[in-house]
Amino acid sequence: MNAVMSLFASAKRYLAVAAVVVVIPATTIAQPAVPQPQAPQPQTIIPAPPQIAAHSWILMDANSGRILAQHNADERVPPASLTKLMTAYLVERELNRGTISLTDMVNISENAWRMGGSKMFIEVGDRVSVENLLHGIVIVSGNDASVAMAEHLAGGEGPFADLMNQHAARLGLNNTHFENATGLPGEHHYSSAHDMALLAQHIINDYPEHYSIYSERSFSYGGIDQPNRNRLLWRDPSADGLKTGWTTEAGYNLVGSAIRDDMRLISVVMGTNSEEARAQETQKLLSYGFRFFETMKLYERGAVLATPRVWAGESNQVRIGVDDEVYMTLPRNRNDELRARLNLQSDLQAPIAVGDQVGTLEVYLGDEVVGERQLVALEAVEEGGLFKRLFDQVRRFFSNLISNFTD
Repeated sequence: MNAVMSLFASAKRYLAVAAVVVVIPATTIAQPAVPQPQAPQPQTIIPAPPQIAAHSWILMDANSGRILAQHNADERVPPASLTKLMTAYLVERELNRGTISLTDMVNISENAWRMGGSKMFIEVGDRVSVENLLHGIVIVSGNDASVAMAEHLAGGEGPFADLMNQHAARLGLNNTHFENATGLPGEHHYSSAHDMALLAQHIINDYPEHYSIYSERSFSYGGIDQPNRNRLLWRDPSADGLKTGWTTEAGYNLVGSAIRDDMRLISVVMGTNSEEARAQETQKLLSYGFRFFETMKLYERGAVLATPRVWAGESNQVRIGVDDEVYMTLPRNRNDELRARLNLQSDLQAPIAVGDQVGTLEVYLGDEVVGERQLVALEAVEEGGLFKRLFDQVRRFFSNLISNFTD
């Protein structure tokens, strides 16, 4: 009993000195976003997006994910050979996981050799490296190469299509369903401009070590040279991917990407009427995005944004921040209007594990919320001993009492 009374007395003495600290609310902490401009600049007036001669289209920033313009972007349409973006993505995923390597040799079946349409011109019975097949899929849109890799990874095109659909669901491609690895027409084979932009974003960000393939202008195999059908690779030095597609049903499609001054945009046009049209309409979208918008990195992964009070822990504070880089895309010359607001959970209590969500980060442009991210614990806080827990319980009681009184 004497120990408990002594504990209460100690807590009262502590609060008499430090009450101004413990009664500060843990929520709605405002702080400016970074970086801040050196001087205000004239605002850029944002016009309406250009008129795009395509059935559906979208323009998206690859880092922030912000959609800058779109039309019919979630409508389900035939993707044609844009399908091979998922085929290539799954090859790159297995390379990253180490289940296959670029030097692995793949046996070419008669089924793969017999594929019509665009071809890499592999021969039945050949043994072809994964590296060459991946180039054949991405650069020359080889149906034969796509089927060969589907058979190598899943034992057949049917099981591979099932894998494609599972990963489409994992990536949030809500308007996509695949029946094959090539993009040849199928009754239930469809995607959307938005989903293709999301898939391109994952290709770029998840496996950057393989992305340079998408910018190669030609590929030669078996003495046959074939050009990449993405005309932007010759016209725009900032363009470096991704993939074209065509069938009579789908029209002419193009998923494109370009990077200028550390800002990367992804554009998708689906259902244009010619190879030239898909290149021109893509160029319109990219030019619009780069001229009127900019993307800024506000916070690095692991940046400490606050150190709020923790009760009943071995430590009295915990470092919190974001578990991934935070990018924001906004109209040019408006970064001086950015500010950030931390909304923290009140009364954080140990134990806390690394990665536990402890609040949200809201980024404002003026009065508009333009981004929101989870705030997580960047370090663990173990539960304190019995005496520490009792002491914090008393301190918290008086802290809440004083807070209620002052309110």
